[in-house]
Amino acid sequence: MARADFSGRVALLTGAGGGIGRALTLRLSAMGYALALVGRSEEKLRAVAEEANCARPPLLLPGDLTDPAFLQGVVGRVVENFGRLDVLVNNAGVCFVKPLEETSYAELDAMMKTNVYAPYLLCRDALAPLRRSDCATIINIGSVVSHAGYATQSAYGAAKHALLGMTKALATEVYSDGIRVHILCPGAVNTEMAKTISRPDIDMDALISPEDLADVMEFLLTHRSNAVIDEVRLHRVGKKPF
Repeated sequence: MARADFSGRVALLTGAGGGIGRALTLRLSAMGYALALVGRSEEKLRAVAEEANCARPPLLLPGDLTDPAFLQGVVGRVVENFGRLDVLVNNAGVCFVKPLEETSYAELDAMMKTNVYAPYLLCRDALAPLRRSDCATIINIGSVVSHAGYATQSAYGAAKHALLGMTKALATEVYSDGIRVHILCPGAVNTEMAKTISRPDIDMDALISPEDLADVMEFLLTHRSNAVIDEVRLHRVGKKPF
């Protein structure tokens, strides 16, 4: 089956410098989207952009999403550069493993700023241009911890629970505007985060592939029918269903 062509449409993606973000960037480019890519490292963004080989030069937005001055200017810069915004993918996230009683205020604050405040505020700023799109979509990347509780992941779990709750409320608020809001909640994904931060003991070959999430994202973007998928939960093949 021929892939749908989204040439002329614009997607904004955070956490685009590697891991899941890299896979999503490559897929969006293959689908024809013009891209605005956000990440901490300009070098990594440039490498991913070169690999994506976009038909239209992507807008690279290196910066820190915990910096209000940077965060509040992101959507405006995208619209100024491309004249529109059709898709927002909130993928950027941080995770650390530490018991609740050992977690500092600063660590919790940093977790919430990246995993909750940034997507919340980007969604807020994106709504006006998205209302002018005929395919307006927001996709938030959640986690299995949006539903389950894991020892030493209380801060990460709190953040991803918050993201899920925000997604549900926002989807209801803007549904009548034609903006579809989805959340993907994967288990452990084969990225450096899973290897070095989240699950250092896990068998990486048994994990979900970043390309699996790209497949789900593409399905959501290409199937705007009468059937609406609010949430997609994915688990690795070695984990029992449900």
